[in-house]
Amino acid sequence: MQEPKAERPHMPAYGILPATQGTGLMAWSWAVDRLTRSHDYWLATVWPDGRPHVMPVWGVWAEDALWFSSAKDSRKVRNLGSNPKAVMTTDNPLEPVVVEGVVQLVAEHQKIAQFAEWVDSKYQTNYGVAFFDSAANGCFRLSPSWVFALREDDFTGSPTRWSFTR
Repeated sequence: MQEPKAERPHMPAYGILPATQGTGLMAWSWAVDRLTRSHDYWLATVWPDGRPHVMPVWGVWAEDALWFSSAKDSRKVRNLGSNPKAVMTTDNPLEPVVVEGVVQLVAEHQKIAQFAEWVDSKYQTNYGVAFFDSAANGCFRLSPSWVFALREDDFTGSPTRWSFTR
């Protein structure tokens, strides 16, 4: 994937510095490192009546997307059936990375098998492909529209937003 376009988000009420001050725009590799290392992720979806819904999930950053699994009859999956737009964040609030995009159910057996390998390796488990490719559970991929990150130690000088063209 070509590196996404980085820019300083417009956040005037927070005193955000121009991109040339503070640490400046962060490197995409910084965000990818945190996306890869995060143990857990927070997934935000929307109920059909508009209420927010947030749940922790295990996942992996791979192939320029966040991948996760869930029971197909879970609230989050039912929410995604009504509105596939979602937000996922990393688990470290001092160096947050926020990913907004669209979630799709992964149907290709080969991709699900790859996801199972990633999860089993990352979490030192042995779920295997059958767990994620079943009537009860599914494998999902959030493809980013944009990603936002900042460092707590440079709150006003580090905020960076990356935009994706798909």
